[in-house]
Amino acid sequence: MVKGKGFKGILMAGMVAMLVFAAACGNNSSNSNGETNTGSNNTSGAEAADVKLSGEIKIDGSSTVFPLTEAAAEEFNKENPDVRVPVGVSGTGGGFKQFCAGEIAIADASRPIKDEEAAVCKEAGIEYTELTVAYDGLSVVVSKDNDFVDHLTVEELNKIFVTGSTVKTWQDVRPEWPAEEIVMFSPGADSGTYDYFNEAILDKAGIRNDKQISFSEDDNTLVNGVSGSKGGIGYFGFAYYEENQDALKLVPIDGGSGPIEPSHDSIKDGSYAPLSRPLFIYASTKELERPEVKAFAEYYINNIGALASDVGYIALPEEKYTEEAAKLQ
Repeated sequence: MVKGKGFKGILMAGMVAMLVFAAACGNNSSNSNGETNTGSNNTSGAEAADVKLSGEIKIDGSSTVFPLTEAAAEEFNKENPDVRVPVGVSGTGGGFKQFCAGEIAIADASRPIKDEEAAVCKEAGIEYTELTVAYDGLSVVVSKDNDFVDHLTVEELNKIFVTGSTVKTWQDVRPEWPAEEIVMFSPGADSGTYDYFNEAILDKAGIRNDKQISFSEDDNTLVNGVSGSKGGIGYFGFAYYEENQDALKLVPIDGGSGPIEPSHDSIKDGSYAPLSRPLFIYASTKELERPEVKAFAEYYINNIGALASDVGYIALPEEKYTEEAAKLQ
């Protein structure tokens, strides 16, 4: 009897073991491709959040958008120290050239992509998402030593900067102003700021290119040029004026409703016309498949509103950032 009970016990244990083995085999079932699914790929949300990001996210383009992207990159890097985010400044046009060649993940732009640039991207198979990140007011400035320019009309700005202009002195702009030679400073042709000024002020006629004007993609060079020339005049993003307001004089612009200075309020509500504008970043669809790029783009949109005022720009309404964030999903 004892032997019988022992044999039955062994038999029962064996059956249990077989059932356990069968259950284990069931959990390691094969899919239609013959691959084994162990269930280990179903990472939980908590585990996914713990994934450590690394790699490099190359960004280039607009000097105007640079301070925004640099600020976002620095803050993102504090949370993700193994991700490198180098930010270049080759101008909006220069950034799009690299972007459409697949050389960078994100392009900074102070204007929308042009049709011809979009065509180059399409031919190269580069798809992208356009994201609006902040507002800016293109600011016209003169030297602090200039004590006679109180404002300029759009027509007067056109008269000074347009291709073929014969204006040489401030007296040529208004007869009551002195015969002080005008020295002009402008972003280069690869700059989105150049393009915007050309469209908004010059009706796309183009900016003069003679001995009275200097071009540079570096906004700091423009600041130094205007501040160091008594007859100097130039234009660039509002943030660069705010950084250098001790050395520059801001010129109110009359777009038809009286002279208005760029300010956080006048740029945001659009009353600083026609020189208020949105700023953008363009993210490559293919690059967004990389977790570090997707994480950075989401971080940028979710945090740039708070960072914008710190670097002299104007945040979008909160609902607009919600719309932009939805594009990344």
